[in-house]
Parts: sequence; C-alpha cells; structure tokens
Amino acid sequence: MLCPYCNATDTKVVDSRLCAEGTQVRRRRQCNQCAERFTTFEIVEVVMPRIIKTGGRIEPYDAQKLRRSIQLPLQKRPVTTDDIEALISRIEKRLRQQGEREVSSNSVGEVVMSELKALDDVAYVRFASVYRDFQDIEAFRQELQNFQSGTVDNLNNMSPIDDTLSKS
Repeated sequence: MLCPYCNATDTKVVDSRLCAEGTQVRRRRQCNQCAERFTTFEIVEVVMPRIIKTGGRIEPYDAQKLRRSIQLPLQKRPVTTDDIEALISRIEKRLRQQGEREVSSNSVGEVVMSELKALDDVAYVRFASVYRDFQDIEAFRQELQNFQSGTVDNLNNMSPIDDTLSKS
C-alpha cells in the first residue's frame, strides 16, 4: 500500500477490525519511512458473469435489469421487499457459484423461474408468459397443466445453471 503522504511502498498494518456489518475490514497503517498513520478499507469485489444474449451478443450483468424483471410479475402479490431481495441474492449466488465468466440469458431465465416457482405461483406464471413468449391462451393452459402436474421443464431437478452455455 502506498503511503498517501510520501508515496513510500513500505507500510505496516498497526490495527485491523471488521466494520460495515462484517463486509469491510478497516486497517490502520503506518508508513515505515515517514511514520505517518492512515486508514484503509478492504472490501470484497464480487464479479458477476457476463450474459450471453439469445442472438449471441454479450453484455455485462445488470442487477437493476434482474430486479425489474422480478418485480414486474410480483406486482400486487403478497410478497415483501425482503422476500424479493432474498430471491435476488439467491439468484446471484447461484450465478456466482457456477464459476463461469459468461452465462446464457436462457440459463438466467430458468434460474429466475425456479426461484419464482418456489416463492409465488402467480408470479411464476406471469414471468413464464413473457420469458417463454406465450402467443395464445393455449400456451398458458399448457403451462398451467405442466405446473399443476409438476412437470414444469424439470425445474425442480435442474442444476443451479443448466448447460445451455455449451449450446450457445
């Protein structure tokens, strides 16, 4: 760590403690050259995978886009903001745990559907209608039949992220 006073590279940590509810480490440092003390903060940098769109275009992960796509089908449903934030955290965790640098948008959509299915049935069907691009009432009827019979594209048996990345 460079000393902010004399730009020396040789500094030592004098004190370390957790702060910001355990998400940061606050360190008091002292420069070995000029003996000045200063504080640094260390945080974890979470890198989310990039998203491969259906047409092959690659774009950075956008947490706000995910949040909007989840909040829309949950409108006027008995789901709290805390439930939504927990759902988003689980989705992001599943994406990170995959360990891939790039994930297909289809994989993300399937993860969202599996999480919505566990949270709220109506929100699941709302999301599925847009995600799967239902063109008529028969598509809705078929999805509801699959949902009721428990054969919704094997969402319950699905790995955290399916292998659609290798198909892209």
